[in-house]
Amino acid sequence: MPSDCIPFKDTNYFSPLICDYLDQSQELEPFYHRFPILENFENQITEKQNSYTKETRSVLVDALKKQYAKTQTSQATLKHLEYLAQSNTFTVTTGHQLNLFTGPLYFLYKIVSAINLAKDLRERYPSQNIVPVYWMATEDHDFEEINFFNFKGQVIQWTTSASGGVGRLNTDGLQDVFRVFAAQLGPGQNANYIQTIFEEAYLKQDNLADATRYIANALFGAYGLVIIDGDDVNLKRVFIPYVERELKEKISYKKVLETNAKIQALVNKDYPIQVNPRAINLFYLNHGIRERIIEENGVFRVNNTEISFSESELLKVLNEYPDRFSPNVVMRPLYQEVILPNLCYIGGGGEIAYWLQLKSYFNTVEVPFPILLLRNSALIMTEKQSQKLQKLGLTVNDMFKKQLNLVNERTKALSNISIDFSEQKAHLQKQFKSLYALAEETDFSFLRAVAAQERKQIKGLEHLEKRLLKAQKRKLADVLVRTKDLQDELFPRQSLQERNTNFSEFYLEHGDVLIEQLVLNLQPLLGEFLILEI
Repeated sequence: MPSDCIPFKDTNYFSPLICDYLDQSQELEPFYHRFPILENFENQITEKQNSYTKETRSVLVDALKKQYAKTQTSQATLKHLEYLAQSNTFTVTTGHQLNLFTGPLYFLYKIVSAINLAKDLRERYPSQNIVPVYWMATEDHDFEEINFFNFKGQVIQWTTSASGGVGRLNTDGLQDVFRVFAAQLGPGQNANYIQTIFEEAYLKQDNLADATRYIANALFGAYGLVIIDGDDVNLKRVFIPYVERELKEKISYKKVLETNAKIQALVNKDYPIQVNPRAINLFYLNHGIRERIIEENGVFRVNNTEISFSESELLKVLNEYPDRFSPNVVMRPLYQEVILPNLCYIGGGGEIAYWLQLKSYFNTVEVPFPILLLRNSALIMTEKQSQKLQKLGLTVNDMFKKQLNLVNERTKALSNISIDFSEQKAHLQKQFKSLYALAEETDFSFLRAVAAQERKQIKGLEHLEKRLLKAQKRKLADVLVRTKDLQDELFPRQSLQERNTNFSEFYLEHGDVLIEQLVLNLQPLLGEFLILEI
């Protein structure tokens, strides 16, 4: 099936920071450890092997086996779970929120990136076992961000009251969502399979974490994906020393602030700061609450509650109930790297941006900083859409343009008359040069009058240009409407397809071929945006 690639920077959808990172800009070198190329993984493996203990590995394997106890596990995943007990086994990890029915399409791209990177690394380093891991963001509490997905232009939404970590949320009320969604799927084998996955996940699992594990396992278990829930008391027990230092020393706050200042001080760069640290980057998670821990005059209190502790009381709770402490966006990456034998984190642009703020923090607490890899991105096209593109005389690159710019360019290209008055403007400006020379020999008021007249006439030409463009758009309305309709199909809501469309739309048409083609074509280390025709 045909595919093509274009550089990320040519899509106009990725930030200067991410484009500079992909170009290995020297200014960004202090903020990452090793760039994601195959040969750099050799030293990463050695570094992680020297820091990751046998005891932590044992806790990890036991926790994963318990988490998989109720899951129908593929032979490939079972083999990876056994490998994880061995000292020559490492992981590559991606993570994502527990979006309803996976949310946007890039959920698949993240996981396929991890699966394919693990495969590439196993081929390059055959003496090592490399396991792809999906980290479920079960402790997030932003329910409004995850309680819906888009299907054929409609929003499928789950409305319920929610508090605390979303992974612990029960699945009551999703029967109504299932009925709405199933009615829109229609008949057919692929529709039946989608219904089955949804029903088995959300109507037969106890909570959102189990439901999401079921879906990810159903889609990717055959590829050996290992799914982990960090909301685990034994895994968090391993993290106790880092939580204790956070409460006592506020290391993350200090180090991330220092890094943010260095990023903002970069000359001729205007990189936005993705995350701002708090004095304590931990939540208290218990009985349906997930609220910030705040220290005031030596007293630690849980925000928006009556709960408070002295330092000694809080440390006692930490050692007895480590699962009550939940890292926020600043500390979650550290938690992941402490409990996993991880080599690389695969994330979207926003994720890579905040990981770049964390290297100094990792160095201070002496945890190896992972290689950072931008996840694969793709635009899926049908053969029919590809044919429409050719008939319109357009390229895929044209589709990435802002719609107004695209329409204006097509109007000018298709018109049998010139709509570009640049030549006339240049001629007018040349004529005014002699008037400026004359004005300089008189007085300042005449100079201003000449400038005002020039602006007036240039503006007049621009007005005529806009009127002519508008007239030509009416004349070419048919082809321009087809151009806009095609772009709207490929870029819903004038944004990337992968940030809007749910995988079920494509699975409904293509079935298993969808994931097979993604696994076949997504190349995680290529560093380009994939155009995939299926």
